[in-house]
Amino acid sequence: MADYDVLIVGGGPGGLAAGQYSARAGRKTAIVEEMSCGGQTMIIDEIENYPGLGRISGYKLAQKFEEQAEGFGCEVIYDQVQSIEQTQEGEFRLNLFSSSVTSKALIISTGAKHRNLDVPGESELTGHGVSYCATCDGPFFKGKKILVCGGGDSAIQEAVYLTKLSDNVTVCHRRDAFRAQAGVVAKLKATNAKFKMNHNVISINAADGKVSSVTFLNKSTNEQYTEDFDGVFVFVGMDPRSEIVPMCEKDSAGYIITDNTMMTSVKGLFAVGDVRNTPFRQIVTAASDGAIAAHYASEYIDSLK
Repeated sequence: MADYDVLIVGGGPGGLAAGQYSARAGRKTAIVEEMSCGGQTMIIDEIENYPGLGRISGYKLAQKFEEQAEGFGCEVIYDQVQSIEQTQEGEFRLNLFSSSVTSKALIISTGAKHRNLDVPGESELTGHGVSYCATCDGPFFKGKKILVCGGGDSAIQEAVYLTKLSDNVTVCHRRDAFRAQAGVVAKLKATNAKFKMNHNVISINAADGKVSSVTFLNKSTNEQYTEDFDGVFVFVGMDPRSEIVPMCEKDSAGYIITDNTMMTSVKGLFAVGDVRNTPFRQIVTAASDGAIAAHYASEYIDSLK
């Protein structure tokens, strides 16, 4: 007998929604999370577009998700998944750092991790002026000169947050137009932020062991120049954390391919949220994925009988 009906790897919004719906349907359910539930939601300063809630911090929203899932009986196992395998009986075995657990159906909600600029000085200065989380590290740069790298929703939203801490925020993007939603861009343009469009970062330079300046390439003029900055915040995209399930079919970027029930190419194995090849990555869509996956995971279990 499997230890659980449904196991969920990852406690972000998609995983927590799946946990809530699965437990509410009467399935013995657990989420395996290696750090803390909430995923990237935990580092978002303010969310204003989650339906019905108005303005809320990412931390508080994640807390509400977790409390609701546990309220319906979903367990949370704090451990790290080392590997996943399928038994001869068709069950899924999660080999954890401290033990192993099995389930009849499995939902992957491992999200995605930030990309690097991969330029000289970035890795050496991470934690010394280079950051990937404005909410976490922004207050250290209050009133200082800040560079934000990126042009998607995350980059623009984080830049808006940083403008609350400093009057000297510059956004650098390698293209001549942002990829972020128009409403988010409009909010940034309403601040005193500056822009370096069609620019690449060539290097991040140090003095006394911390960020002191950044060297740019202006792609329009092919000119290289260096400008002083105190902090560099990098938001240039994400890579899916899908390596834990090598048996699943993926797209060219590594995102897990699912059907409209969230099932992958492996029967009984589902994927939700940022780790799957969805065209739109938001908290609300991850939660929707989780609810759908939980419903069809339950139907899959019924089909085994």
